[in-house]
Amino acid sequence: MEEIKKYILGNKDKFIEELFSLIRIPSVSAHSHRNKEIQQCAERWSQLLDDAGAEKISIMPTKGNPVVFASKILDDKFPTVLVYGHYDVMPAEPLDLWVSKPFEPEIRDEKIFARGADDDKGQSFMHAKAFEYLLKSKQLKCNVKFLLEGEEEISSPSLEDFCVKNKELLQCDVVLVSDTSMLSAEMPSITTGLRGLAYFQIEVTSASRDLHSGIFGGAVANPINELAKILAQLTDKDGRITIPGFYDDVEEVSEYERSLIAKIPFDENEYKSNLNIKDVFGEKGYSTLERTGIRPTLDVCGIWGGYIEEGAKTVLPSKAFAKLSTRLVPHQHHEIIAQLVENYLKEIAPDYISLDVNVLHGAESYVCPIDSVEYKAAENAYTRVFGKKPLPVRRGGSIGVVPIFEKVLKVKPILMGFGLESDAIHSPNENFPLDLFYKGIETIINFYLELQKAYSKD
Repeated sequence: MEEIKKYILGNKDKFIEELFSLIRIPSVSAHSHRNKEIQQCAERWSQLLDDAGAEKISIMPTKGNPVVFASKILDDKFPTVLVYGHYDVMPAEPLDLWVSKPFEPEIRDEKIFARGADDDKGQSFMHAKAFEYLLKSKQLKCNVKFLLEGEEEISSPSLEDFCVKNKELLQCDVVLVSDTSMLSAEMPSITTGLRGLAYFQIEVTSASRDLHSGIFGGAVANPINELAKILAQLTDKDGRITIPGFYDDVEEVSEYERSLIAKIPFDENEYKSNLNIKDVFGEKGYSTLERTGIRPTLDVCGIWGGYIEEGAKTVLPSKAFAKLSTRLVPHQHHEIIAQLVENYLKEIAPDYISLDVNVLHGAESYVCPIDSVEYKAAENAYTRVFGKKPLPVRRGGSIGVVPIFEKVLKVKPILMGFGLESDAIHSPNENFPLDLFYKGIETIINFYLELQKAYSKD
């Protein structure tokens, strides 16, 4: 343990500068004009993996953004670990809410502030450094493969096809993913469940052009008003989704598992204070942790239309738009939910407007067993580094590629995340504590040592 700490702290300045070289590249997959930066980031990752000691490094094409693949095969008898990460990041807007520039990383209060500091450049980079240490210290007794994609933030639309076509190349015993969070810096946890996702854009049209609100108001339907009415019908006063059939396949979690969730350390007052909200709200009959982990949700992620600039403009808009997200739990399939949502929206829309629903993307949910050799190796690694056994926790987010790995490669990914809710991923002022960056590297190193020990016994 001391040798590992000594190596990490002795090389921390180098590690930080290497990470910063990735962060400085604005590899925003949602922006089509960033193709050059996407390629640049893939090339930089290739260089860093080469420096760490990986071999057979290649930037491989997909239907969309390229994938970076690298490997180090030491012995066919060793277990094989596939490390997954993504080098694309969310848009940084609104830029005026950032204290420092999002793609000019800065260290303040012992935290790295930048877009991608946590999600997922910081967390992915920890794996390269853990691999580097094990290789240099001649302690690596695993085969290691790296797979870094450039489309995770747009739901990985090209990766399933890539995995199917390259199934043999990606064969492994376990997939390691660091793209999740822990309960706190003092209370480590391993994510054992992710919700699925179905995401939509809705368009409501009334007239063929914007109209004068005085001349036509009261005679022609206002699409913003109508869209608001439609959206208001999707949930009831108790936070329950009203779409027929939406809950048909929802897994009813046992009272035993709910009792385990209730034992997770959680201070609701602190939660409210950190978010600066008056109170929590969600589906009646469930706790906050249950609402974000084991129950499905529906949220309006954006709504727009009409005149929104400075001053007044008396306009009755032609169109109104909204983006809608559903988070799904095990046994709910995003294709089925997408059809249910679309059918219901069209059913409740009045006949004096036009309504179009565009399904943008979807992902399946995922549940990880907590009794596998690989999970136990992760559990032991966290315990060694943090001094506490990590709690298994289902989280509310979605990572589309995780169920893809399970489906195509027939392995159960282990979600070894080191982020915190306070890291503000997807938001202005995203950050990652330096302490967790270093501890993450240390924990990943210990995962390999634990896994090697477990496999050698077999």
